[in-house]
Amino acid sequence: MSPESLYALIADDMKAVDAVVRLRLHSDVVLVRQVAEYIIAGGGKRMRPALVVLAANATGYAGSHHHELAAVVEFIHTATLLHDDVVDESTLRRGRDTANALFGNAASVLVGDFLYSRSFQMMVGVGSMRIMEVLAEATNVIAEGEVLQLMNCRNPDITVDDYRRVIQYKTAKLFEASARIGAIVSNAEQSIEQGLADYGAHLGTAFQLVDDVLDYSGDEAETGKHLGDDLAEGKTTMPLIHAMTHGNAEQSQNVRQAIEGGGRELFVEVIAAIRATGALEATLRVATEESAAAKAALSVLPASRYKLSLIEFADFAVARAY
Repeated sequence: MSPESLYALIADDMKAVDAVVRLRLHSDVVLVRQVAEYIIAGGGKRMRPALVVLAANATGYAGSHHHELAAVVEFIHTATLLHDDVVDESTLRRGRDTANALFGNAASVLVGDFLYSRSFQMMVGVGSMRIMEVLAEATNVIAEGEVLQLMNCRNPDITVDDYRRVIQYKTAKLFEASARIGAIVSNAEQSIEQGLADYGAHLGTAFQLVDDVLDYSGDEAETGKHLGDDLAEGKTTMPLIHAMTHGNAEQSQNVRQAIEGGGRELFVEVIAAIRATGALEATLRVATEESAAAKAALSVLPASRYKLSLIEFADFAVARAY
């Protein structure tokens, strides 16, 4: 299963979204165009804009505002990536140099700001105060999630609830907003809007849990990032929490020391602890539960090809290898 096969049903819509992205990236400032086009051209799964399109189609929308809104979501997400890579001092994303590695931190931060502000210009053009409210809240919550994650860095004592709160804010919120605005633009009834929002929140949580698993098990050629990046940044994710909770004294201490120190000096020992405690399998079980909850939330939708695609998205979030 690949994003390309998932998007077959909405291929024309996604082409229209790409056209909007290209149009709205324009700036008279050359560096803005260069950095923005570089990060957008880097690809990615485009799951968030696809969610807008699928949710709109699943609720019977017949206009074109969903293309603009899908591009808005992609710009918001791209802005967070630009800022994240600066904060995390990352050098590789999707198998390419990060924008900050190529253009510098200052350019990355400022172009991220440009994408945020451009997305709000585009929201205004759609003319829905409700959609603006949802996306404004989402961007604010995402920023809070980034700060929470920063506060939690190099802290091995954070709980599963602390970790899940970061996921809810930093990742799941934009998935939730994407699915919700697809329903809003269709003027769907409240129960359907809420069902799609719940779907997006569970899907985003599953997606992040699998990302955290792949940080210790993925193929770098497929994931486009270095193994152990989270550990090097001192991020306490669910696999590490599980290893500390279920490992012996030595294993737990190795993981704690690695989180507190950052870097990759104890990467081999951490991987050994993760494997010995079944931490990846345990995290995947939680991701599978979140995926199942996402699919259950779709019970509010009538049967359609778009509903089936949303179900397939939830399966892909867990089954993917990148």
